[in-house]
Amino acid sequence: MSAVSLIVDIVITIIVLIIVIPILASAIRVVPEYQRLVKLRLGKFKGVYGPGIVFVIPFIDRVITMDLRTIMIDMPSQRALTRDNVEVSIDASVYLRVLDAKNTVLSVQEYRTAAATIAAATLRDVVGMVDLDTLLTQREEVAKKIAAIVDEHVEPWGLKITSVAIKDVKLPDTLVRAMAAQAEAERMRRAKVILAQADYEASQMYLKAAETYTKNPTALTLRQLDTLLEVAKEHNLILVVPSSLEPITAAALALRSRLQEGQGSSQGG
Repeated sequence: MSAVSLIVDIVITIIVLIIVIPILASAIRVVPEYQRLVKLRLGKFKGVYGPGIVFVIPFIDRVITMDLRTIMIDMPSQRALTRDNVEVSIDASVYLRVLDAKNTVLSVQEYRTAAATIAAATLRDVVGMVDLDTLLTQREEVAKKIAAIVDEHVEPWGLKITSVAIKDVKLPDTLVRAMAAQAEAERMRRAKVILAQADYEASQMYLKAAETYTKNPTALTLRQLDTLLEVAKEHNLILVVPSSLEPITAAALALRSRLQEGQGSSQGG
């Protein structure tokens, strides 16, 4: 064998290896736990494979990789009209996963876009059936209802809607200002109610005191003397009491002294 023939054989061998090795490499697929391979042989469904090593016939088999993990789809902001005719803008996300890879591949094209489109339409329909207060205060319940309806639509495609999240509900600026004014008015109303209640309770106390003083004039005199004593003590004044009130004054001073002694002993104990 001449040197030229040997070189030609080596070159041909290298070319064959360059062609064959990638083909053989493409025939062996390693599928992770969270994926499945849907195999089509000559255009016909062959089966769902994985996890593990999967063999594929080059140029004959076509495989589509399906991820079984939950994915999140952010929907574009949706404008909807509530039952009480309030226009709102809603930001929401859909969480879904593939349950049946065969149905997903064979039944729908671009399953993410299809699921997001159905979710957006369902969101507008459900929002139209509730009033604004329900939408704001029971957001999770509204989201669960949307998820249940969308799940019914996508189940034949081998998909499962795990949840729908309503992230934000935007209101018109005029409505926001009106709600703020209403909240401020409510706070003022509550403050007025509290003040009125306090005035009423104070008036009841004054009324009871007046009844007591009317029935017992001596109590009124003692109260007046006590007030005078407080004023005199505060301003360092000498209080002159008429002789007719000396017995009452003495009784008042004695009673006050006893009360002070009782308070002092209770604090010391």
